[in-house]
Amino acid sequence: MLDIIHHGGATGVTGSCHQLILNTHHSLLVDCGLFQGEDAREDSFQQLQIEFDISTIKALIITHVHIDHVGRLPYLLAAGFKGPILCSIPSAILLPLVIEDALKIGFTRNAQLIQRFQAQLESQIVSVSYGKWHTVLDERKGADQGITTRIKLKRAGHILGSSYVEVAHQHANGSKERVVFSGDLGAPYAPLLPAPTSPYSCDQLVLESTYGDRQHAGRRKRRATLKNAIEQALINGGTVMVPAFSIGRTQELLYELEGIIYEAKRSKNSQWQQLEIIVDSPLAARFTRIYRQLKPYWDKEAQRRLRSGRHPLNFENLYTVESHEAHEQTVQYLAKTGRPAVVIAASGMCAGGRIMNYLKAMLSDERHQVLFVGYQGAGTPGRAIQQYGPQGGWVEIDGQRIDIKAGVTTISGYSAHADQKDLLNFVKRMRRWPNTIRLVHGDQTAKNALKDELEAMYARKNKPLTVIN
Repeated sequence: MLDIIHHGGATGVTGSCHQLILNTHHSLLVDCGLFQGEDAREDSFQQLQIEFDISTIKALIITHVHIDHVGRLPYLLAAGFKGPILCSIPSAILLPLVIEDALKIGFTRNAQLIQRFQAQLESQIVSVSYGKWHTVLDERKGADQGITTRIKLKRAGHILGSSYVEVAHQHANGSKERVVFSGDLGAPYAPLLPAPTSPYSCDQLVLESTYGDRQHAGRRKRRATLKNAIEQALINGGTVMVPAFSIGRTQELLYELEGIIYEAKRSKNSQWQQLEIIVDSPLAARFTRIYRQLKPYWDKEAQRRLRSGRHPLNFENLYTVESHEAHEQTVQYLAKTGRPAVVIAASGMCAGGRIMNYLKAMLSDERHQVLFVGYQGAGTPGRAIQQYGPQGGWVEIDGQRIDIKAGVTTISGYSAHADQKDLLNFVKRMRRWPNTIRLVHGDQTAKNALKDELEAMYARKNKPLTVIN
């Protein structure tokens, strides 16, 4: 069985980085992500360094462009990695934007250095079509003669361009092995993206477990919760603050909001017709423009909306805040006037970004609402607001204690992650189930719960299973 070394993502929900050892001379790296929340050590700079041997790495494979999967890429390049960076066609377009932003925030403000990094990155990116095998290793001479390794990317349904990775490896002795890295799997019936379909088979599966201990609400129910939270703010004369990652969640929310507003206009609901939807994130605005350009990768439902003349990511009530000056004016305006609005701003876990200024200005005002639509990592301000807000507690932001009087609502169903049932189905729907499953990208409670369910599922079919947790 091929060995896998985890350089991140094995004991938490961030920092995903997995090295598949093919033999003593060759390996593959799957993702190279940033640590966040409690996963981040106090000496964060030391944790960012690439301290493992990269000399054997034939290629880096990117499952998707969220920062917890690609954020250490600048450090990998700085350590001397010159190999191909393999990813899907949409990810190849999105990745340079994500890395540019990561460089500016956490690496350097030197424009020339950023340009050099970007040029190097773009020269190493190799876009791979979904569903087609790509050869990364084919040894025909010497001690490694006969070794071949191919990879195939399949849609993961998590964000635009997200993939899970099938690795087909043939050893020198002719024996074959297949390994699948799930990356982050999306939930079925998510807006915009088709749901992932399971691979035919594999021997070893590296499986995410973010929501390995819970079930999401159905789409109809979570849409109703979204609508109710906004209507409460309309009644109160307040703002709904939605912390959301710039890529993926923001676009899915816009899609759902366009649907709700479209129905409100048909029923002549004047409140909804006048509601402003504000995206306060230059990066999210850039990603949304790219999402619009990549319509061929949308799902069938979204294609039907387009054919009917609707514009799910570019509708009449949608406004974008670009400059920092306009951002500050928007915060002050909404905090003072109580004009009903929905503000979507990064970061998704309230660990920085423009959402922080909204929270500081409005969290202690009961007219407003905070709406969480994604996972809040332990140790992040988002988790504290989510946990203590409903109890009338407080949170510390930039050294300032803020009493939480705004309403706090969580919709787990809008997570871009598969829930426990979806994760089990990913395995169950394979024709040949893996003998070994490595659980990653989840807290210990989620991994333990998923391990128990997997073992019970295998026991019912009398199949052998080793879970590495």
